[in-house]
Formats: sequence, C-alpha cells, structure tokens
Amino acid sequence: MTTERNQGYRVRRAAWPADQAALRRLREQVFVQEQGVPPELEWDGLDTEAIHLLAEDTAGRPVGTARVFASGQIGRMAVLPELRGRGIGAELLASALEASRGAGLPEPWLNAQTGAQRFYERAGFRPEGETFVEAAIPHRNMLWHGSPG
Repeated sequence: MTTERNQGYRVRRAAWPADQAALRRLREQVFVQEQGVPPELEWDGLDTEAIHLLAEDTAGRPVGTARVFASGQIGRMAVLPELRGRGIGAELLASALEASRGAGLPEPWLNAQTGAQRFYERAGFRPEGETFVEAAIPHRNMLWHGSPG
C-alpha cells in the first residue's frame, strides 16, 4: 500500500524490522523530545504486533508515522513539527483507516491528545467518555463513525 495523494510526500506501509530506525527517530523526536513522553512509555514493546505506516518526502526522508493494532486501535500518529498543516497527518489517518478495513479489523478507535481532538473529529471520529491523562497529556477516547464532521 502506497499513496501519493498530496504533492511532496507519500505514505506507505512500513515493516517494523526493516523500517524500525526511521519509525523510532520520528517518534523519539515528536513524542519524547517535543512532548516530553518518558521513553519507557513510548517504547511499550507493542510495535512488533502493529501495522506501521510511514510518510516520506520526495527525497525519502521520514516525515510522519502511525500504527494500527488488531483491536482497531490507531495510535502513535506523528508528523514532524515543521511539516504539520500540510495534509500529511490526514493522509496518514486515511491510510490507517484503509489498512484497518483491508485487514478486516474491528471499527477503528484511538486515544487522541485533546489538542488534536478537532483533527480527528473532522476525519469522522467522535469522543467517548471523559478526558483522561496519559504520559502527563490529556486524552479522549474517540470512536470511528465513518463520516467526517
């Protein structure tokens, strides 16, 4: 699976063993360095169980990532700070939904940082339950409703 809907980057399915270094660099920069997530929480030991997606620019430089689990959970969505607002996150999310459907997984869901909640709502997710704190960051559980709002 490779998509190239927006100019300047592409999203492809990644393999944890082969693409691990690139995926780790992205998540280290966004979650650990930028957001202050403790490394022991970021590296939860679950990456070998996930479907990974990798966004790369035209030079092949990794610029974004996401992962999907058999439970339908989408997570670890990250785009380099200097490239946010260019549609890369939306393309990663669309690719994650496509991968989930293609694998016959349960309805997608995610735990969104509250600062990103509107992004997910625009893509068709709806909040469920109360706000909770994970890695010192407020989150909301969000369920896929199938149509952008």
